[in-house]
Amino acid sequence: MARWIPVVLFGMGLMWGQAKYDLLVKGGHVVDAKSGIDGVMDVAVAGGKIARVAKEIPESDAAKVVSAKGLYVTPGLIDMHVHVYAGTGIKGVYTGDLSVYPDSFSFRTGVTTMVDAGTSGARNFEDFRQRVIDRAKTRVLAFLNIVGGGMGVTSENDPNDMNAEAAAEMARKHKDVIVGFKVAHYSKQGWPDVDGAVKAGNAMKLPVMVDFGYVNGERNLKGLMEDKLRPGDIYTHCYGGHRDELLDGKTNPAMEAGRKRGIYFDVGHGGGSFYWNIALPMVRQGFWPDSISTDLHTGSMNAGMKDLTNVMSKILNMGMPLKDVIREATWAPAQEIGRRELGNLSEGSEADITVLSVQKGEFGFVDSAGAKLDGDRMIVAELTVKKGVVMWDRMGLSAVDWEKFVYKKRAPAR
Repeated sequence: MARWIPVVLFGMGLMWGQAKYDLLVKGGHVVDAKSGIDGVMDVAVAGGKIARVAKEIPESDAAKVVSAKGLYVTPGLIDMHVHVYAGTGIKGVYTGDLSVYPDSFSFRTGVTTMVDAGTSGARNFEDFRQRVIDRAKTRVLAFLNIVGGGMGVTSENDPNDMNAEAAAEMARKHKDVIVGFKVAHYSKQGWPDVDGAVKAGNAMKLPVMVDFGYVNGERNLKGLMEDKLRPGDIYTHCYGGHRDELLDGKTNPAMEAGRKRGIYFDVGHGGGSFYWNIALPMVRQGFWPDSISTDLHTGSMNAGMKDLTNVMSKILNMGMPLKDVIREATWAPAQEIGRRELGNLSEGSEADITVLSVQKGEFGFVDSAGAKLDGDRMIVAELTVKKGVVMWDRMGLSAVDWEKFVYKKRAPAR
């Protein structure tokens, strides 16, 4: 018996070779922090690149037109703190079962670029690359853990597995995808983790992302912010509360000192690093994050974090203007990781585009402890385009009505 399969007919009666643009996203509110655009515009794509951003680009110039009226059109979202070293079969660690395959989670949440936050180290990065990075349709970049075994193969408390030279050499070999170095979870005395990562960072002129682990008499925020980290380094989990980010109801002065020195502060929500009783007092005192990220793993995605648009919605409902929320998930992380070709809609840039709706109503947002904050706006990913190709379409914005759709008849597969 023959089967019917769908074939899409593109555009306005134009064949592919006759169209000036492959895709036209029409009539959406474009927010692009790099260019300063914040208004209703059209975005045209050709050859996988942004070809033009302007008002009233003719539909007849495009092979395919997507109406974004009433929606927000942004650069593809960048989630700069995820754990995606999946597939190793190692039980109960981030270098295994706690990680998430990138393509299974990225596009449906508006994300086109993920940055793995130190799940692998110098001794297993190449396995991570061939197993995940090179197979993913999502753009996957990485912070390399200063611990050679990454997050789980060996102990992150073992200074003997912290080799700055090996980390720098691996970053040199894979400079196309390694964007910096990561430290996490260290709970002993001294600074071997931070010192090693900074040494590797200096060798490669790359930033360090710090999940500070545990504080003690010697290791504290003051020492980290004023003596150890450099301008351009990144402090993730900024509303975690576990490292005295909030002291007696006041933002720790060390956090302010770090910001003045040029250190970036990232949300990194995760399963245990974002709490309303920390975040709300800090933002009410003016301490907003520099970038918004998820700390995605199998635990956080099924708890309060959920996904990047949910975390963005939390920051929006805390009072940050929408255009700033979008900037902190696009252009801001692109700058922090030194990939300024990403996170923007400039002509000639790769055509990574996200279309968002901002729904109004009554919503509840849950933190890492399970406490709820009521809000009235929810950001939802409606359409995700990667290199000019639609990868996610929640409501069929790019689809053809079935009565106008042409189905092609073919014999069944044998």
